Amino acid sequence: MGMMWQDLVFLAGSILSIVFLAPTIKDASARVPLGSSVPSMTIGGIYAFTYGTMGMTFSAAGSIGVAVMWSLIACYRAPGEQGMKNVLRFATDLGRQTRDIVQIALPTDDGHGQAQPQAQAQSQTEHQSGHQQSAD
Repeated sequence: MGMMWQDLVFLAGSILSIVFLAPTIKDASARVPLGSSVPSMTIGGIYAFTYGTMGMTFSAAGSIGVAVMWSLIACYRAPGEQGMKNVLRFATDLGRQTRDIVQIALPTDDGHGQAQPQAQAQSQTEHQSGHQQSAD
């Protein structure tokens, strides 16, 4: 099968994304929230896999490049520590927030869908301290 023109269009879009993301990686003072970089990194990986399964090799390669750029931004341009610890911190915090939402949504012993006040207060404290760390 011949190359699809769409494959080249998606590759061009990925190349532009990489070019536009490069200054963020070069700027040591840049700070990009993990809430932006980690989802973008994940979406780039999903797109790469999807394009690959459709036989769109150039699009897949471009999406891998975008995912790598967002990975570098997540590791080295997020507030706080540098490296993979940032991504792990984001995943841990996301898991904690998900747990808190589930606890609020599920009925408790008293039959209401709200978490106990002590658990809510602890959750709010953890959530607020996480934001304070991110702002540094």
